[in-house]
Amino acid sequence: MKGRKIALLILGAALTLQTLAGDSEKEKEFRLAAAIDDVETMTRLLDQGVEVNSANKFGKSALMMAIENDNLDATALLLARGADVNAVTVAGCTALTFAAENGHSALTALLLERDADINAQTRAGWDALMIASRYGLTNMVEQLLFKGANPDTRDKDGMTALLHTAEKGHTDTAAILIKGGAKLETRDKNGSTALIMAADKGRADLIDLLLDNGAEINATDNEGATALVWAVGQDHIEAAERLIRRGADVNKQDNDGVTALMEAASIRSADLVGLLLVNGADVEIKDSRGRTVNDIARKRRNAKVISTLETYAEEHKIH
Repeated sequence: MKGRKIALLILGAALTLQTLAGDSEKEKEFRLAAAIDDVETMTRLLDQGVEVNSANKFGKSALMMAIENDNLDATALLLARGADVNAVTVAGCTALTFAAENGHSALTALLLERDADINAQTRAGWDALMIASRYGLTNMVEQLLFKGANPDTRDKDGMTALLHTAEKGHTDTAAILIKGGAKLETRDKNGSTALIMAADKGRADLIDLLLDNGAEINATDNEGATALVWAVGQDHIEAAERLIRRGADVNKQDNDGVTALMEAASIRSADLVGLLLVNGADVEIKDSRGRTVNDIARKRRNAKVISTLETYAEEHKIH
């Protein structure tokens, strides 16, 4: 029955490329058995002398395939028979990074008990903690931090676990990382902080969490833009309201002299223009090209924005 199951699955395209790419026929069969949790076949082949760590041409071993498919029994057998938990694929992946990517907390625990390298990084620079954080796997993040994972390790783009979490909007996961010592002001290659990323994605609850823990509200990225400018530029009114209420500088200019009010006019949002005006936005500030918000509004030809600005000017006797 088991052999028949394997024969049928060999015909399937999903597993064929990964499991049958090289080495002896028995090693191919062994890796395929691991991928489908066929412990009986695995045991027979190991007893016949198949190397437990044999890998395909991509460097993927039977252990990695078992973990990738959430096969607890196959994983337990492989570990008991001496599988290398720190073997690396050509892309730099390990059994632990596969476990993190697939959200397997139980398998992660098994690997950590066998001294899996918690700091191993893929070719992109991602470690297990970054991967778990990116997918919002809070329990796994807590597990990895408890085992000593570094929350401030960076990938090739300068991203840390907290930055990945902020980009994806996982507030509960971010809270665990902050509790675990993640630095709030770490920046990616564009100079963005976790707060700027949260604002860019409109994550109001995450904005509150970061500010409650001491994030710099007026921090700027490489373009000189603040979290407020990014929230406004992406038309996230709730995030913008939250930042303003928490004390964001509504008149701070980026490297081109652009303010949040100018961004609001650029995206033709009368609601954001009104929000910024009632919170002290200055209509007379000029950008590096000498334009005021009124100049930008007229160029964008949005009647509601122009009307909002004109009404404000009349009420405040601005000419």
